[in-house]
Amino acid sequence: MTTKIVHFMVNRSLERAEIQADCSATEVKELFRAAAEAGPHDILKMYDKNGSVVNISPRLEANTEDSYYRLEVVASDLQRVAMPKGLHNMEYRLHLLESKVIQDVGKTPDIICELKSQVESFKRKLESAEHLSWMGLFRNDSDHQAKFSAKPQTPPQSVQEKHMEIRKKFLNMSSLQVTEEVREHLKTPIFNNWQWEESEMLVLLQVMYTDLDFLTAFHIELDILQNFLFEVYCHYNNIPFHNFQHCFCVTQMMYGLIWLTDLRNKFGRIDLFVMLTSALCHDLDHPGYNNVYQINAQTDLAIRYNDISPLENHHCAIAFGILSKPECNILKNMTNEQYKQIRAGMIKCILATDMARHNEILNRFKVMLPVFDFTNKEHKEVLMKIMVKVSDISNEARPMAVAEPWLDCLLQEFFNQSDKEKLNGLPVTPFMDRDKVSKPSSQTNFIRFVLLPLFTELTKLFPCLKQHILEPVRTALEYYTNMERATKEEEGARGGGGGGHL
Repeated sequence: MTTKIVHFMVNRSLERAEIQADCSATEVKELFRAAAEAGPHDILKMYDKNGSVVNISPRLEANTEDSYYRLEVVASDLQRVAMPKGLHNMEYRLHLLESKVIQDVGKTPDIICELKSQVESFKRKLESAEHLSWMGLFRNDSDHQAKFSAKPQTPPQSVQEKHMEIRKKFLNMSSLQVTEEVREHLKTPIFNNWQWEESEMLVLLQVMYTDLDFLTAFHIELDILQNFLFEVYCHYNNIPFHNFQHCFCVTQMMYGLIWLTDLRNKFGRIDLFVMLTSALCHDLDHPGYNNVYQINAQTDLAIRYNDISPLENHHCAIAFGILSKPECNILKNMTNEQYKQIRAGMIKCILATDMARHNEILNRFKVMLPVFDFTNKEHKEVLMKIMVKVSDISNEARPMAVAEPWLDCLLQEFFNQSDKEKLNGLPVTPFMDRDKVSKPSSQTNFIRFVLLPLFTELTKLFPCLKQHILEPVRTALEYYTNMERATKEEEGARGGGGGGHL
């Protein structure tokens, strides 16, 4: 059986783990959780030498001692277990000894500093002791190798079982203290969603609502917010692109833009709440087939909404259906006027994500830009729509390692739709046809004619965003343009070679 050696630094100690080929993802995570002496609900992240997060999974690449990974607990429970009485006595006696020595010699000797350090280290280990399970991790003191004993695989979960497990994990982790480093990273467009599990994303969404002071400002009870976030999670479908991870990415980008543009000092808190919650709810219960399909197939949604933005109207309806549940109603302590303002704002922002209205909204924004006034209600409403739109289609503003997998997911969803259109004899959406669309060609036109014009106008109002979203999109255009050129050259070479054989 093949194994790989992974070197990693944890708690200032360089360790080596031996991972067998048949280990499951859960087993690998439990190994590193035990190595970090982390609680069962603490959040772990692994970083490479460049500081980038890598997945803790069986696909973790082997490395050398010189290229070791860094393992950190980025969110932990501050409610520690009680210390044994003997340890407190030891601390007390050490404190008395230190005081006496200082009186005699005027300073703390190195040996006492070392003893204090060892006691603190031992305390940290004991604080996690109730959570530790080293059954799956064999430590050989001679070479510090870590090994697994293989465990039987569990059967696949139903959707309801998965949801209940996510809820349990989320609630167990919801009291964790997320590190300041992660909180700051969460405010940037370079945040990598692929390195976070769904339950962890729910924790981060809770952080966003908390750090923007929404709970205090609107008297939102924490358990109500948690119920709301979980219900939102449950109402995103397991489809390639328009899923909960997409919802998280759009919300995280909106959160980042709020901080980068200093909108906290330009907009009222209700406006910020509207934008963040609209981003969160903007694709609720998306079926994976766009408005064109809904209308052409005469689906229930198209009939219900008279062919007018059927999906976006549906997303809004689902959002307020969730909010109508008392246990999920984060708006329940707001005044009638606040509720009306939030409902109207969310409907406008979510309906604005219909790409059929893209040019209309962008042109209105262009007209306003030369005289834009943050105190003008109409100007503010259009900007809120623009911000939600930018967040919705912002993947190419992220690092390529984050953005490119999203393109693969989007194309999979597109191709699923065009296949169904062909099967049902419906008009085939041209940019979704797997027989006509390539990966680079799908992006070059989208970036050139949709992203760049939109992002360019927004950076005129907020020049600070140029480096954060505009330049990365230009880099992405160059990347896919080169890929498209290489693809055509390769096809041309194959065509020429084939001609020589005729």
